[in-house]
Amino acid sequence: MSDWASSSDQHARDLRRSHETSGRLSIAEAGDREKVQLTGTLRSVTLRPRGGVPALEAELDDGSGVLTLVWLGRRRIVGIEAGRALSVGGRIGVQDGHRVMYNPRYELRHE
Repeated sequence: MSDWASSSDQHARDLRRSHETSGRLSIAEAGDREKVQLTGTLRSVTLRPRGGVPALEAELDDGSGVLTLVWLGRRRIVGIEAGRALSVGGRIGVQDGHRVMYNPRYELRHE
């Protein structure tokens, strides 16, 4: 096994451990089209226009899976940056084979 694989596995375990909260689902457990509350760390934040409208996209990772968050009509949101811990609420959909949550309610976490 390579060092890269083992450090990646360790990182996922660390994320799961740091985001485990009683009563909260993991990204992997969260059902599609159901209202959910999730907690994770933002892996990346990108401005990616959708249909001519600005859209801020972020990847939320909790160690069990990754969810794409999309805020339509936004170019930037203060505090939404890679490495930031975040709690989000909304419904998960699937687009082009990827799990997505549009315009989630969010809370910046301090960990």
